[in-house]
Amino acid sequence: MKPLILIVEDEPPLIEILKYNFEDAGFRTSLATDGDEGILKAQEEVPDLIILDWMLPKRSGIEVCRELKQDKHTKTVPIIMLTARSEESDLILGLDSGADDYVVKPFSPRELIARVNATLRRSKPSFGEEKLIYSDIEFNVSSQKVFRNGSAVHLGPKEFRILNILLEKPTRVFSREQLLDRVWGRDVYVEERTVDVHIRRLRKALNADSKVNLIRTVRGGGYSIDEDQ
Repeated sequence: MKPLILIVEDEPPLIEILKYNFEDAGFRTSLATDGDEGILKAQEEVPDLIILDWMLPKRSGIEVCRELKQDKHTKTVPIIMLTARSEESDLILGLDSGADDYVVKPFSPRELIARVNATLRRSKPSFGEEKLIYSDIEFNVSSQKVFRNGSAVHLGPKEFRILNILLEKPTRVFSREQLLDRVWGRDVYVEERTVDVHIRRLRKALNADSKVNLIRTVRGGGYSIDEDQ
């Protein structure tokens, strides 16, 4: 699921700019226009990060930040404060209230998104990792690691690629020809039965410790990953 950014800001033009740029960068957004609403939204659905304006109606950003950092459900959520204040004393006050970063207006949306990404990488080591999860299998595309029920599964390059394809479309049946084209490429001649060999290896690796077999053979069709066999 895409990371959720809660934007707590009371200026409509800036809200629209932030919402557009964050969603364009691949984030989900939630919006609040005053301090009380910001706290409520953060508690209703805990975001991955909060963009928090300093000057807000009802309750200031400093007050909101302090309250969220005292709540057990939101205390670990990173907060980046937005403000027109550029004095060193204001920066110190913002950071002392619990903010993770501080951006002075006016600012570039690209710079803010870069700061958000950097903050998320620090606070969430797994941020940016593309994962495919099905049943008890966790497949990390970027690190090329596979886990089943929490235990590491060691795969060869071809088995890894086949599992990647099957997990992209669970329950869909892929023919041997389709798997050959996507794993070996159309310019390489490989016997269709080669797919069967690698499927057997993949099953053996995934089904260690007598785990349930999730790879289904469809007679005359091909293979799929499906827990409802």
